[in-house]
Amino acid sequence: MAEYMAKFELRDYQRDASNAGVSFFQRRYTKRNGILVLPTGSGKSLIIADIASKLKENVLVLQPSKEILEQNYSKLLSYGITDCSIYSASLRKKQISTITFATIGSVMSKMSEFNIFRYIIVDECHQVNSTGGQYKDLFDATSRRILGLTATPYRLTSQQITVDDDGHYNPESEPQNVCILKFLTRTRPRVFHDVLYQVSIQTLLKRGYLAHLRYFDLTLIDQQGLKRNSTGMDYDDTNLQNLFYVKNFYSYLVSIVNRVLNPKDGKQRRGVLVFTKFLKESEELCKSIEGCVMISGSTKKKEREKILKEFKEGKIKVVANVGVLTTGFDYPELDTVIIARPTMSLAMYYQIVGRVIRPYPGKDAWVVDLCGNVKRFGKVEDLYLTEPKQGEYMIRGLCNGTDKQLTNIYF
Repeated sequence: MAEYMAKFELRDYQRDASNAGVSFFQRRYTKRNGILVLPTGSGKSLIIADIASKLKENVLVLQPSKEILEQNYSKLLSYGITDCSIYSASLRKKQISTITFATIGSVMSKMSEFNIFRYIIVDECHQVNSTGGQYKDLFDATSRRILGLTATPYRLTSQQITVDDDGHYNPESEPQNVCILKFLTRTRPRVFHDVLYQVSIQTLLKRGYLAHLRYFDLTLIDQQGLKRNSTGMDYDDTNLQNLFYVKNFYSYLVSIVNRVLNPKDGKQRRGVLVFTKFLKESEELCKSIEGCVMISGSTKKKEREKILKEFKEGKIKVVANVGVLTTGFDYPELDTVIIARPTMSLAMYYQIVGRVIRPYPGKDAWVVDLCGNVKRFGKVEDLYLTEPKQGEYMIRGLCNGTDKQLTNIYF
């Protein structure tokens, strides 16, 4: 611990978050679980390391993917902490130490071996489904104290209900499939109960800890023409493909990427990351843009690692990706994201924008939106957590200049 503290000095908010986490674990006689709400780029891995190193008990740190696990484990080692290990079948490492980084699937396959852990830290805890799944099975197996960390403390769910045009319950309205972003402390049943600490994006921006963002709304698709799918939780694929075809969206996307690569001021971008809904848009970009490479869920690990390495080295100018790289892609120099898909998920929108929010000297960060997402959710720096009644947390934001409730309201 002494070597660790000598090598790294925590910022005040990181220290406050760590202290809140340690105090939570050291409380006696409580069955309430807590959350630390920390923006992308705030240094969650350092906070996790500081919490785990101060506890005199075995700590299990659950990571959402093997890629994020490897990334955060490496950071833990760089902080000078060596009594730690990886337990993940996909990484072919299964060792239990004082601090053990694991993926949930590997833990579930050998659950009895993890009975020694009474303290659990869950990274990206918004992925925990309170109604079922592996996380809940593990938590229900024995009494444990659970601390979650996330930048997006809400989950998108859907149900059929009678609501009016403003999203409020009205028994006289026709039943319809609606969505609701439920704050994690307001799910039923509850896994997490209290927000122990939170710091806003706006606070970190003002203090120079995050990159300032420039938004470009170049939306082509008429938002009124978008239809929901049968679940009500996302836009209908067939409808969206038809809209893309009618508007010749593929050619439009190519022209936007070319404009970004050749800006009027002549200042070259350090990297352009494009998020598409379908394979076709990414394939069109690769055909039309020199130096563009595509990544999707089917891209093999070695190929993906090679692409991202060359992207960071500047050998690849544009990466088009389908359904990946929304979390765990740590590249502070990245200065441009292009959102070439609409989404109903505030979490997905936030994570996409979060790819360019990490600071880097001389960085001019751009968010180029082609599908109405900025209008739908507002700028991420305008999102804020509020507690109008004790224990009733919600996220609000500025959408088209209007302060709007974004969680725990039907839409």
